[in-house]
Amino acid sequence: MPRIAKERSALGVRRLRRPGLHAVGGVAGLQLRVSETGAKYWVLRIAIAGKRRDIGLGPFPEVGLAQARKEAAALRAQARKGLDPLAERNAAREALRAAVARSLTFDQAASRYLAGKAEQFRNDKHRKQWRSTLETYASPVIGALDVERVELAHIVNILEPIWRTKTETANRLRGRIEKVLDYASVSGYRTGENPARWRGNLDAILPQPGKLKQVRHHRALAFPEAPAFLTALQARDGLAARALEFLLLTAARSGEVRGATWDEIDLEAATWSLPAARMKAQRPHIVPLSAPAQALLEALPRLAESPYVFPAVRGGSLSDMALSAVMRRMGVAATPHGLRSTFRDWVSECTGYAHEVAEQALAHTIPSAVERAYRRGSLLEKRRRLMADWARYLREGAPGGHVVGIREHDG
Repeated sequence: MPRIAKERSALGVRRLRRPGLHAVGGVAGLQLRVSETGAKYWVLRIAIAGKRRDIGLGPFPEVGLAQARKEAAALRAQARKGLDPLAERNAAREALRAAVARSLTFDQAASRYLAGKAEQFRNDKHRKQWRSTLETYASPVIGALDVERVELAHIVNILEPIWRTKTETANRLRGRIEKVLDYASVSGYRTGENPARWRGNLDAILPQPGKLKQVRHHRALAFPEAPAFLTALQARDGLAARALEFLLLTAARSGEVRGATWDEIDLEAATWSLPAARMKAQRPHIVPLSAPAQALLEALPRLAESPYVFPAVRGGSLSDMALSAVMRRMGVAATPHGLRSTFRDWVSECTGYAHEVAEQALAHTIPSAVERAYRRGSLLEKRRRLMADWARYLREGAPGGHVVGIREHDG
């Protein structure tokens, strides 16, 4: 057993200047190494399995004398139990390195998830909405937190303030947090249950979204007013007005119309084929073009530098506000999306077309899995007749009916 040197005081240790090893006492083998440059390091000289080993305990004065003696005594106690303190320390360091390598903050996990799923988003706007909701509501609470440490209390803290006032946003946010944490789990960064899961988890704490959500319908134009609206719309100049006219004739969504490209249009076949990536239901959709819709497209200028049917002045597609602005200037208390309801009401009240034909025309998702399995066709020819009848109604109005005028606002 090594001789225990006379104990030096903290002041005595601080005064050591000569390069070399200096025993400080208190614990056998504890020494202070002074380098040629004057730097000082603690060393514990100890025999492990019959071999002399030097174990570093850190620099002085960051590690003081009392702390060095405490750590040296603990390492000697391990050695007396037949353990290799150096191996134990190395294993602890490796475990720490592995833990750091496995660590991932929620914000980092969200960024990786979004990067990996980039191609699955309908468009760039959808991806930005995803990131924006997470950054606005989740990041301030758990953004810098390791995903392994995210718990139910954190999720409730994020959702509860907006669950009743912004129910739809809160429910989407919950689903997005759940997906990010699922990604972290399958990637090996997290273990245990997902605290953002609804069923059997948050549903015991928060009220059902469906019982809170107040449905806000898009303002629709009454279908008897649609013919006069079309007449007034056709009198207006600009691609935004033509896009809105095309939307009315096809009963399509605003984003589908604004993003329409010429390679989707087949004037000879009188069809507009939208790929799955541009559809809300993520399924391809074919829109039959009525004669007026065809004529509108044929009269449009084609810009060699733009693929869009309705390009913006500064390039790209029209903004989501461009069509709304046209309706606002016309003094119409409705929204572009509401024109789909105008079409749907007309089908129900003025035609004998089956429910499924109208739903296919609007590219609505069929809620019943059984009904989806049996209804695999696109009902294209029936929808072609429907859209021709709709265009005729818009042009001529109901026989003997009263057409309400559209109030113009140029300001």
